Amino acid sequence: MISRGITSVALSLAALIPAALIPGSFGCSTSQRTSQNVRPSASPAEAAPADSGALPGVSAAQPAGSPATAATGVAAKATGGARFEPDIVTDVQGAMGTEVSLVAITSREKGVTDVELAFEQAWKEVERLEGLLTSWTAESDVGRVNQGSAQWVSVASETAFVVERSLLSSRLSQGAFDISFHTLGELWRFGDAQELNPRVPTPSQVAQARKLIDYRKVEVELQPPRVRIGREMRIDLGGIAKGYIVDQIVKVLRDRGLGSFLVQAGGDLYGAGRKPDGSAWVSGVRDPRGPRDRSFAVIDLTDHAFSTAGDYARAYVLNGKRYHHIIDPRTGYPATESRSVTIWAPDALTADAIDDAVFILGPVAGLKLVESLPGVGALIVDKNNKVWVSERLQGKIKMVAEPTPGL
Repeated sequence: MISRGITSVALSLAALIPAALIPGSFGCSTSQRTSQNVRPSASPAEAAPADSGALPGVSAAQPAGSPATAATGVAAKATGGARFEPDIVTDVQGAMGTEVSLVAITSREKGVTDVELAFEQAWKEVERLEGLLTSWTAESDVGRVNQGSAQWVSVASETAFVVERSLLSSRLSQGAFDISFHTLGELWRFGDAQELNPRVPTPSQVAQARKLIDYRKVEVELQPPRVRIGREMRIDLGGIAKGYIVDQIVKVLRDRGLGSFLVQAGGDLYGAGRKPDGSAWVSGVRDPRGPRDRSFAVIDLTDHAFSTAGDYARAYVLNGKRYHHIIDPRTGYPATESRSVTIWAPDALTADAIDDAVFILGPVAGLKLVESLPGVGALIVDKNNKVWVSERLQGKIKMVAEPTPGL
């Protein structure tokens, strides 16, 4: 659940570090809030990776206290003879097993207090939805579904909707994405229960767990909202719920009149509107084998989302082979075709719903899936460190370095 105890302290934005996405887990961490005035800057800050040690639009190399922080390049403009210098308001809280960051720029109509009230409403919505969609409590909708296998279980309309979208992603990817992977996730232990001395499961253990993986045995009805799964099966919405919740945060902030903001939950990101100088929000795409704060590409975000799936967030190397948390449900083992996949989409749910699937499918089949979906693009680093860019992202992606080689 969301951690509380918000403090109002003067922090540089570069110190507010969103954690890497942890698929399949919902946990807690500390909370931080800060607001500061946006001063003029000679040039925009270099973008940082979405799951790096800096917020999107913040240069990872920028010294603390420098004016070139998030929404840099913003020159306060005179309007009606009065000079207006917008503030940037940032709030970071632990939710969904990662750190969720909200960043908004004030306007003449919506000041710091308005932004903070909007953020409070957004956190309430996150807590409500997390309580429905987490698999870590028996009282959640997902927890009750898992306990009532082979029986219809009444759920909230939001839960039924997310399950329905999950099944659509499964069909589109021919089973590469499958919310019934829970038993495999527990077997590999890449989440909060990760072992200090990891051991690769035996082939017989993997084969046994795979018997309970089959999205076709997950049923959902929207009216009335209810879900039924096969006997002894369990589902986990960790691979898609963050995207849905990001979209709901976006809706809350827009309903409260905010027009320029960022929402980030680990590798899931949405950029709304533009910075006050008219330029787009910019974020980097993390180098899968480089330092955590190194980007190999940058992308503009204006009323768009992206989600990154990488084999570095939860991983270990054993006997010269990398094992990671993105499990191919068709084999029961970590997927091997990709190192990183970034999906660019009109909404965060769509991006989150297919990034793992494209990662598992690999660049050829994955790009075919991407191009079949309206308004969706992809940036892929494959198993050989080759970069693939989908047609819709041609001209929108700026390559700043070659991805770092390595195992």
